[in-house]
Amino acid sequence: MKLLENKVAIVTGASRGIGEAIALKFAAQGADVAFTYVSSDEKAKALEAKLTALGVKAKAYKSNAGVYEECETLVADVLKEFGKIDICVNNAGISKDNLLLRMSPDQWDDVMNINLKSVYNMTKQVIRPMMKAKSGSIINMSSVIGIMGNAGQSSYAASKAGIIGFSKSIAQELGSRNIRCNAVAPGFVETDMTQYLKEGEGAANYIQQIPLARFGTPEDIANVCLFLASDMSGYVTGQTISACGGLCM
Repeated sequence: MKLLENKVAIVTGASRGIGEAIALKFAAQGADVAFTYVSSDEKAKALEAKLTALGVKAKAYKSNAGVYEECETLVADVLKEFGKIDICVNNAGISKDNLLLRMSPDQWDDVMNINLKSVYNMTKQVIRPMMKAKSGSIINMSSVIGIMGNAGQSSYAASKAGIIGFSKSIAQELGSRNIRCNAVAPGFVETDMTQYLKEGEGAANYIQQIPLARFGTPEDIANVCLFLASDMSGYVTGQTISACGGLCM
């Protein structure tokens, strides 16, 4: 039997990179998948086709996780279409890096809304059906930058650190209802967002900091999410798993 047979998952920000890898991994393990995107209809339709080809039900929703009302509508639509929500992966995220002296209030707010407020928005909506079912797994995408900090990334670090504290609190609030909440903290992963790190002059320096001596792949992160989504992690909640090749110890 597949690890996520008869489960329904929501994955936000899934039209590319880590989100796409998570959606594909979940579908390959039997989950029906609802996923969100904000820009590329073409990429969303392509992923929807890949997921259904794996023999599961899948649907793309154009929805901004940083807007509360859109999350409210999204979850209501998913419940109507899929009947339940077993897993929620809050993956939507952006970075607008700048030194604090040069960072505008709008840049700060954009990162907070998409990275942190989105986790509140989605979690608040999905816990109602999960509480009714007395079961659920919420997985929030943090970052090693939220643990370590990084010059030029104060907004990103603050948002990702906030996700860790939020996840621990939700784990305590909902543990008695058999709802688990954990965070994943990726390190340097090969995505569009980090391509400049891998191709830049300082790429070798980043590799030298990683004990496993390589950048991670989206599938590396998806594998951790699969563990947290499945019953294999039935006694794991309130934790932050650093999937970073040993960068953060």
